[in-house]
Amino acid sequence: MIRIVLAEDQTMLLGALAALLRLEEDLDVVGTARNGKEALELCRTLRPDVILTDIEMPLMTGLELAGALAAEALPSKVMIVTTFARSGYLRRALQAGVRGYLLKDAPAEALAAAIRSVHAGGRAIAPELALESWSAGEDPLSERERQVLRLAGEGKTSGEIAKLVHLSEGTVRNYLSEAISKLNAANRVEAFRLARDQGWL
Repeated sequence: MIRIVLAEDQTMLLGALAALLRLEEDLDVVGTARNGKEALELCRTLRPDVILTDIEMPLMTGLELAGALAAEALPSKVMIVTTFARSGYLRRALQAGVRGYLLKDAPAEALAAAIRSVHAGGRAIAPELALESWSAGEDPLSERERQVLRLAGEGKTSGEIAKLVHLSEGTVRNYLSEAISKLNAANRVEAFRLARDQGWL
């Protein structure tokens, strides 16, 4: 049996995905999580073979989860299942050690086959994304720039961001300024939109 943990913040989708996978004789959904931090805890305790996660989730994104699993040398192979067909996300996912990247509109049998492939040591990437990924531009943002820009995009002020990431307000403004400059944006709102559309957040 291939032991799977699912991480998805939309309850109905989480239930539907679990029910679909449980129809497969060789797949066993051993745990479900509503955010990235819950998923990380489940991976620490249950040590599933595969973790299926969305990208955008509360508390910890799917990409941050993949990075945390790699940093802790946990054995679970990570697969992203998302609505976001953005080449920037795919590149960052591969850099984080993700083994599979599928879109949520993929047929159920394709998802099951991808899980088996990843479990066996292969990769499973949505073909339309794989092609687009290598023609897209490089992500110019550093991790800190990405972090503060994401928070700015949520409407937080420089002071609020500074408290959340434990930096001075001046340093936060510098990171935002760098991100705005790298993206040739007029302001932080436009920079956030441009980075989000490219999948760099």
